Amino acid sequence: MDFQNKEFESKTFKNINFTDKSFKNSNFIDCVFKNCNLSNIDLENTRIQNAIFKKCKILGLNFSKCNKFIVSFGFEDSLISMSVFSNLDLKNTRFDSCQIFECSFIETNLTKASFQNSDLKNTRFQNSNLSFASFKTAKNYSIDPNNNILKKTNFSIPEVIGLLTIFDINLE
Repeated sequence: MDFQNKEFESKTFKNINFTDKSFKNSNFIDCVFKNCNLSNIDLENTRIQNAIFKKCKILGLNFSKCNKFIVSFGFEDSLISMSVFSNLDLKNTRFDSCQIFECSFIETNLTKASFQNSDLKNTRFQNSNLSFASFKTAKNYSIDPNNNILKKTNFSIPEVIGLLTIFDINLE
């Protein structure tokens, strides 16, 4: 099936391998992706609105190439690796119980976003707004408080120590 230059509304995609497909110039509105492999997809000018990704493998996607007019999605229990979320407005976005490895959030609005129960190993946050975001029960994050906005951001102990890694200090 071709996924380029298409319109999908209120559709559920289940157990589909989309690896190396093109979603270029397509619209996915109110769609659900369950147990799908979305690796190396071309997202140029793709409109993703109110989409949910559950138990998906998302590898090497550049979400910053999406149509930025309305970008809204959420992730649950998914593997998200080597993907880019830079220069996007992802206010209220949920990344719950995900493995978010080696991803980039540069100049991203993550106000009120949720990363609860997620593993953020080697994920980079730079010049991002994390105001009111939740990192409760998240782990392996390293966030530079000098280069991100952390107003009323929620963290859990002991993982909050990840905020100190930038200072190259020893804790005992």
